[in-house]
Amino acid sequence: MAMPDIVGQLPQLEAMCERLYVSQVPQERAQAEQMLRVFGTSTEYVSHCKAILDNSTSPYAQLLASSSLIKIVTEHSLAPQVKLEMRSYFLAWMDSRGSGLEPFVATSLIQLLCRMTKLGWFEDDAYRGLADEARNFLEKGTTGGSQAHYLLGLRILNMLVSEMNSPTAGRSLTQHRKIAVNFRDQSLYKVFQLALTALRHLHGTAADEKLKEQAVQLALQCLSFDFVGTCLDESSEDLGTIQVPSAWRPSVEDPSTLQLFIDFYIATQPPLSNMALECLVRLASVRRSLFSSETERSNFLSRLVNGTRDLLRQQRGLAHHANYHEFCRLLGRLKANYQLSELVGLESYKEWIQLVAEFTISSLNSWQWASGSVYYLLGLWSRLVSSMPYLKGDAPSQLDVFVPKITRAYITSRLESVQAVVVQGAAEDPLDNDEQLQDQLDSLPYLCRFQYSETAEYLTSLTDPLIAAYQSFGTSAAGQDLTQLAMLEGQLTWLVHIIGAVVRGRMNTTGADAQETMDGDLAARVFGLLRLVDTGYHTTRYGEHSRQRLDLALLSFFQNFRKVYVGEQVMHSSKVYLKLNERLGLSDHSMVLNIMLSKIATNLKVFGSCEDVVEQTLTLFQDLAAGYMSGKLLLKLDAIAFLLTHHTSDYFPFLTDASNLRNRTTFYHTLARLLFMEDTPAKFKSFVAPLQQVLAGLASASANASNAAALRSTVPRETVIGLFRDLRGIATATNSRRTYSMLFEWLYPSHFPTMLACLEAWADTPEVTTALLKFMAEFVLNKTQRLTFDSSSPNGILLFREVSKVIVTYGNRALQLGPTSDPYGQKYKGIWNCLAILTRALGGNYVNFGVFELYGDPALKDALDMALKLALSIPLADILAYRKVGKAYFALLDVLCHNHANVIATRDTATFAFLLSSLDAGLKSLDVSISSQCAAAVDNLAGYYFKHQPGSESPTPAAAAIAERLRQRPELFPQVLSTLFEIVLFEDCTNQWSLSRPMLSLILISEPLYAQLKQQIVASQMPDRQQHLAACLEKLMLEVQRNLEPKNRDKFTQNLTIEPVANKRPKLVWDKSDEGDGHLPGPISNLPPRGASRMSVGGGEGELEQEPAAHDPDAKRTVADTADAEEMLPDNPMGLDEEIITDIKPFIADLYDDTVGVLRKHGPTFEASAATFVALWELKENKRSFKELGLLIQLANPY
Repeated sequence: MAMPDIVGQLPQLEAMCERLYVSQVPQERAQAEQMLRVFGTSTEYVSHCKAILDNSTSPYAQLLASSSLIKIVTEHSLAPQVKLEMRSYFLAWMDSRGSGLEPFVATSLIQLLCRMTKLGWFEDDAYRGLADEARNFLEKGTTGGSQAHYLLGLRILNMLVSEMNSPTAGRSLTQHRKIAVNFRDQSLYKVFQLALTALRHLHGTAADEKLKEQAVQLALQCLSFDFVGTCLDESSEDLGTIQVPSAWRPSVEDPSTLQLFIDFYIATQPPLSNMALECLVRLASVRRSLFSSETERSNFLSRLVNGTRDLLRQQRGLAHHANYHEFCRLLGRLKANYQLSELVGLESYKEWIQLVAEFTISSLNSWQWASGSVYYLLGLWSRLVSSMPYLKGDAPSQLDVFVPKITRAYITSRLESVQAVVVQGAAEDPLDNDEQLQDQLDSLPYLCRFQYSETAEYLTSLTDPLIAAYQSFGTSAAGQDLTQLAMLEGQLTWLVHIIGAVVRGRMNTTGADAQETMDGDLAARVFGLLRLVDTGYHTTRYGEHSRQRLDLALLSFFQNFRKVYVGEQVMHSSKVYLKLNERLGLSDHSMVLNIMLSKIATNLKVFGSCEDVVEQTLTLFQDLAAGYMSGKLLLKLDAIAFLLTHHTSDYFPFLTDASNLRNRTTFYHTLARLLFMEDTPAKFKSFVAPLQQVLAGLASASANASNAAALRSTVPRETVIGLFRDLRGIATATNSRRTYSMLFEWLYPSHFPTMLACLEAWADTPEVTTALLKFMAEFVLNKTQRLTFDSSSPNGILLFREVSKVIVTYGNRALQLGPTSDPYGQKYKGIWNCLAILTRALGGNYVNFGVFELYGDPALKDALDMALKLALSIPLADILAYRKVGKAYFALLDVLCHNHANVIATRDTATFAFLLSSLDAGLKSLDVSISSQCAAAVDNLAGYYFKHQPGSESPTPAAAAIAERLRQRPELFPQVLSTLFEIVLFEDCTNQWSLSRPMLSLILISEPLYAQLKQQIVASQMPDRQQHLAACLEKLMLEVQRNLEPKNRDKFTQNLTIEPVANKRPKLVWDKSDEGDGHLPGPISNLPPRGASRMSVGGGEGELEQEPAAHDPDAKRTVADTADAEEMLPDNPMGLDEEIITDIKPFIADLYDDTVGVLRKHGPTFEASAATFVALWELKENKRSFKELGLLIQLANPY
């Protein structure tokens, strides 16, 4: 369509655009989309889109033009000059016409401008000036009084930060981070300063709310920037340390910055006010090392505390839920990022802690309104309490006054919530929100155990009368109010949850014996309640929701009690058992386990239709059986002996409920695990007798059925599904040759024809095929070398024949399946299970595959051919999109390239090219296991070709076939090599060693093209980095021979690792000249984790003095205070590029903190130097660096 045609047909185009965006008729929208899609398909339409923008006044036509241009600049390559002209054109267009645009059109055009800026960031300096161009819009809006220009300037800056912080489709994460880091260093602080200026300018004026919203949103965007590339989950509520660059220090330390956001919050309403609070949350989270001194950090904390204190005094804006939630987050951050000693040392602490306590109690009582925010408040108090043992000095913390009140308020408010729900019909029951409930219970033990004797007494005073009332209902419920019983069940549910959480939080500190006594006193109440729940009238309430939740709470308590007081580490003389014996006669582990097991059996009998209770009951049963001590104790119980011979649906009705099909596998896995603890073949035969009857019935039905349809009509599919789920559970429990042999000899050969008949009959029913295929995948898995047959046994070969039959049978049906609305459920799931079966069988090392070809058995060939047909029936995009499909596919290719290269080599050229292309795509996967498997597959295939190619010492027909494929598609291997270079040299891969292995093989078989590839890699970099990169690549083959011997491979990998490469966070290595006698130079005594407060729950805040840091002779630090890893890192210890140093220093600092935090648990001191940071970085990036980790462990004294 020529340009005049566009202008001439503009009315028709505008009408079509309006149908596309406005029409309520799906057919009209689809037709319009089909016709207008062309504008985004080619660079030829850039001029057409510009013509639409110049001549049309229709906002929908303008939106089409701008969105099409975004698609073009993102997906297509434009000449540099064309892009610069487009940039200038759109800036001028926005300046002249932007004020009159519809908001959605302006947003699209601004996104186009920012997308072009991001993609062209390193192409021309003009792109880096967009922040200054936006400043011009702001100045026009300020001097000329045009609010529209001011708004445009803020929107441009907002979109610019957002675009720079978000990966772009079609660009690698490395490319994104490279641009984001440069933007962070050159422009982000400038944008943040513009945001602060805008807020000051707009605050207190009658400016439009849209302007204020854009200004505070811009500040929030800047503070939320992913400074070091570690924010992987943007949806997470958890907020770690904000790694703000040092250049931001003046603004953060400036008292007016915090006050600006506080004032803005006070003067506005949501959503503006809560965004201002979120900015304060971010500022409260900035890294401690940002501040120039401890005094500045203390002043900053003081301003935060004073600001929150003033807001609490006046309750400013806290009636709005959005404000309330962010304010709770802000309070939580004050302890997450600062120490209790720092808080207590503030002048305003006493009033602040009192106001926070009152606010917390009020929040707990307002549970309907504040349920999602209580988590942050409880987290604050739990961290405060956990820091008490490490608090030095005379300043009172006041926690002993307020924490018991808060604990009581929490318990009381939870019990009152039950009445509100049951009696008053409140909309939301806190007990139904499992996530919030668990979050609260995680913090509660630290509060309860702070003044434990007082709390335990209070809990028992609440529990005893409720249990008594519950008991009276059990004996005589006639004529009583069942609403009252439901309320009792709800309140007891809360108390059981709370007691379970408190028991789980037992701490091994002084006074542990007294704590165990109180644990026993509380636990005795729960075990006493347990004796009532399944008696009298209560046995009629299994179908009631309130009763089911009570049983879930009891199961949760059992899990918590088991973890602390049942097992190898617990002595029988524990004070808990003394108390339980005194009150209930439960004197040891065995008696408690018997009680638990009795409850498990009861639940499985009476809660058959409640999937949640059944699942949690079986989880408890499985966990008890999995423990060595608890498992042995269970075996001694008569109830287990009964279970092992009476496990059918006659005894456990849950087995017949369709909702519990998944749980059957867990049930039989647990039973089989207990069975196999003893060497009892006779017991095994008795155990599988019920399943034998089912298999015999299926065999009889199959023999009598004339075809598959007849079998389907006579046997319910639930019977087949349940059978294979049961068998899979048993197979999972066989972890030794002895136990596997019992299962194998029972099933083979008599029952495999029945299994195959079931697969043929229900091949089009995914529920059946999935259960059967997953059983087979488990049955052929040679874990712990359980599939070890005698040298004279043909069982391995016979088993593979059955595998081949299963794969071929299922595959024939799957390949006939046409398009479906659910390709994964209907097709892909069965295929990946087939691929997994074959992979496990091929890699199990229990089959001599040469036998099949030697004796003309087609089983191996049929299985391989069908597996490849199945794999090729899935588009590559879907293989990469569905994680389980991808894992199974690439695992099969790995095995085939390792042991059956001829299978790959003899495929036709199109198939061979697809397989290589898929491996190339798999190398780019963010899943390390997939990329490592692909690398191993490429290495094996390329290595096989190098060793056996025509002209070598041992040529093979398969290698000759590969040579023919490469003659037709010579770019295949070089493309894979190019991908590997791109990843290893320029991306942050944690599996560099794995990815480096195939590179030498590929270089050796592509030597003529390797020189060209090196030139291409160098040319792709910025001019100032090309010389250094070229020198590194020249050294890559230094002292490397033309062979694939292990020593030669290691030399190549060493060359690749040692040479730091520009444009990436390098794989840093030890400076060998500094190793000396094995100790690192320049020790820093008692270097602590910067984030000590993060370890406060279960950790500590030691207050030992530490030597001043070398860079700050006047500083006096503490062990729990900041050992500022970033500041400790010398300016340039390894001679690295300054940009790289700036990028990685904060990340090294956090990584250092985490590792030191672990090591500190094993020793009070830790000596390190700059080389330590280097080792930590290499450890993060490269699994090969465990030698360095060993040196670190030696430095932890004592360990």
